Amino acid sequence: MENNKAAHDPLVLVARRAAAAGAEVLSKRDVEKFNVDEKSAAGDWVTDFDRAAEEAIRATITTTRPNDELTGEEYPSQKPSNPSGFRWSIDPLDGTTNFVRNIAYYCSSVGVCQKQEDGTDLWLAAAIVAPALQVEYFAGRGLGAWKHDLRTKKITKLAGPVESDAKLLGTGFGYDAERRGFQLGVLQELLPDFVNIRRIGSAALDLCLVAEGSLDAYAEFGTQEYDWAAGALIAEETGTPVGRPVGYPGWQYAGLVDTEKLVNP
Repeated sequence: MENNKAAHDPLVLVARRAAAAGAEVLSKRDVEKFNVDEKSAAGDWVTDFDRAAEEAIRATITTTRPNDELTGEEYPSQKPSNPSGFRWSIDPLDGTTNFVRNIAYYCSSVGVCQKQEDGTDLWLAAAIVAPALQVEYFAGRGLGAWKHDLRTKKITKLAGPVESDAKLLGTGFGYDAERRGFQLGVLQELLPDFVNIRRIGSAALDLCLVAEGSLDAYAEFGTQEYDWAAGALIAEETGTPVGRPVGYPGWQYAGLVDTEKLVNP
């Protein structure tokens, strides 16, 4: 293993513990205990596991960092009375459809940022744990991005995709039919630059797959902050070009993609 300062960074350590706590909840997957509800549309599911995983993540963070703000997918923002200026963005179960349908690509995702003087957020640490895949990804700003094989305990530094003539593009689709139609039109413009496309079902893991070079690029329209908060930093720390959405909806991208083709409606 290369010299890994990220593994000892205080914020990275909290992110890793928090993501692991969420993943531990997901590892107890039990169809009889799903209690599936719909949110915005048919197929936009939330389960009791989503909620329990977010509760576990929030509890882990507040134990060591009680003055940090918490935002997440399933619960309202938690703002302390004496704020530290740090904010955590939590996706307790990215890939809920995969989880419900027993497809292995789902994870707990945790990222932390600090508000800057110009009002922007500087992302500092991130961790993603995919329990069914038995893999963890983590990164710290300026400290690189890393993959941890939970079976073998091997930790390797990630380097991102390399230029090739056989590039793979990752993407995802939301639940709004009109928005999907728009995105398909943009993807049609992108596809000549790629030999094929992959739709994993988890934006967080798509970004990690770019970070490790399994995908050459990823582009998706309409993601929420909690979808990319951790994965974008992990990809970015490999030296891979990363674009975060400005406003909502917008394009999230990473890797070897022609950004001039990522137009808005």
